[in-house]
Amino acid sequence: MNEVVNKEPGQPDVAKRRWGNLLVWIVPAVAALIGLSLVVHTWLSQGPEINVTFKTATGLEAGKTRVKYKDLTVGSVRSLKLSNDGSHVTVGIALIKTELDFTRKDARFWVVRPRISLAGISGIDTLVSGAYIAVDTGKSEDTAKNFQGLEQAPNVISGTPGRSFNLHADDLGSLDIGSPIYYRRIEVGHVASFALEPDGKAVRLQLFIDAPYDRFVTMDTRFWNASGIDVSLGAEGLKLKTQSIAAVLGGGLAFGAPEGPNAAVNAPVAPSEMLFKLARDQPTAMAPPDGPALPIQLRFDQPLRGLSIGAPVEFSGVNVGNVTTMELDYDDNRGRFPTIVGLVVYPERLGRVLKKINSKYTGDMNQRAALFLQSLVEKGMRARAKSANLITGQMYISFDAVRDTPRVAFNPSLRPLEVPTVSSGVDQIQEKVSNIVAKVEKIPLDDIGRNLNSTLSNLDKTVKQVRTTTLPQVDATLRSVHSAADQVDTKVLPEATQAMQQARETLGAAKSVVAEDAPLQQNLNQTLQELQRTARSLRTLTDLLGRQPEALIRGRAKSETSTPPFKTPESKP
Repeated sequence: MNEVVNKEPGQPDVAKRRWGNLLVWIVPAVAALIGLSLVVHTWLSQGPEINVTFKTATGLEAGKTRVKYKDLTVGSVRSLKLSNDGSHVTVGIALIKTELDFTRKDARFWVVRPRISLAGISGIDTLVSGAYIAVDTGKSEDTAKNFQGLEQAPNVISGTPGRSFNLHADDLGSLDIGSPIYYRRIEVGHVASFALEPDGKAVRLQLFIDAPYDRFVTMDTRFWNASGIDVSLGAEGLKLKTQSIAAVLGGGLAFGAPEGPNAAVNAPVAPSEMLFKLARDQPTAMAPPDGPALPIQLRFDQPLRGLSIGAPVEFSGVNVGNVTTMELDYDDNRGRFPTIVGLVVYPERLGRVLKKINSKYTGDMNQRAALFLQSLVEKGMRARAKSANLITGQMYISFDAVRDTPRVAFNPSLRPLEVPTVSSGVDQIQEKVSNIVAKVEKIPLDDIGRNLNSTLSNLDKTVKQVRTTTLPQVDATLRSVHSAADQVDTKVLPEATQAMQQARETLGAAKSVVAEDAPLQQNLNQTLQELQRTARSLRTLTDLLGRQPEALIRGRAKSETSTPPFKTPESKP
């Protein structure tokens, strides 16, 4: 049986009071448990603390600025401290504990702010959310606590698909970090970084080609500068080549492999970090390899205004090298200042001619080229400076065959080779003009002028005399001729007209007389027939007397009488 507890009226319920007290403490206890769990979670998720140094703290704020990796928050800025010398700011960062280790020694930190450049606009989202610190994980096994922040964002983030390559260039030109790289006019990469070579004579660029385009960079790939606008004027007209507006304004690169019969087939893919050489344009990049250079020295007596370092050297219209040096010398014997020009020639550019040289001469490439050059010099080949452009006055060096040139000595073992020279056509023209001027100066122009002046004065006197005496006589003669012509018009011409009419009538009468049916014509025909018969009779008599002269006295003999007389056909009346 349940025990019944008797309670007095008005006495409080003890059980209910106990449950009420417990409910009052449950709420704070739950809050305490939640807070404790948050503290434990924060303590468990808290990662290491690091210090990053930047030149300025522009856009950074303690307790608000986030640290992000691929747009995911991995930490926050806890403190900002200025260095003692004021040269930099140390930013204290508290990282969140993650599987990725952002304390690797080669980890990189940089501040993302709005940036506008020719390569594009970056960090535009920070205009609303504010600047933040971006981090890129490294690959080193060692860790660190202090880092040097980057002032600019790196162009290649760890884990980006693609490969890096190195490029050797004479100078940076218009290129910059982020300049695009094109393959068949498609942007496939960018310039990641650049730095001077240790000797300071060239620039090395680091390129990053995105996947899958990096497989098109082969061992036979050529890189060239695609900055600006390439304008050429040829037989097909004006050609304009450019990659994009960004390449024109901010610079850019392009690459490709040679095409044609001499191109490599299935060239292997280039390994990462391979070093390439930058060409100034596409034709230069696609040209065959130059091979070893052959140094040559030229000596010109005439001034070479317009010839500069880098000017082309041509052989039979083919570019085989360029000018490398120009120095002024002095010839004490003649008192002249000749110019010594240094060249580099690439025998590999001769193409098919090189095969014949290799089959005819022995030795290395430069030795065979020197022997071939000796044979050409013996046949009259000389170097001369020619004008490449009449407007700009620029010149180039050309190797040409010269007729009737004196024989000179040539040493093929000398380095640099000394090739004889001749003056250019312009200099020859100037020399001829100078000779003509010298001959003109020898002409006695003063005496000729005096004689000419005397002759002109005499001629002036003669002209005056003609005007005073001869011209009046000529005028009178012309007047007489004019009056005679008037008389002919008034008297002679009418009489001549009348005589012509009479002659026309006479000719008409004669024509009627000699007509075929006129009596005169018939009588004339009869008379001619009578004359013909008379002549026939006389011919017969003459023949008889020729045979028998005595017939004129004795008469015709009987034998002659029996002989029929000679008959000739009579013409019809």
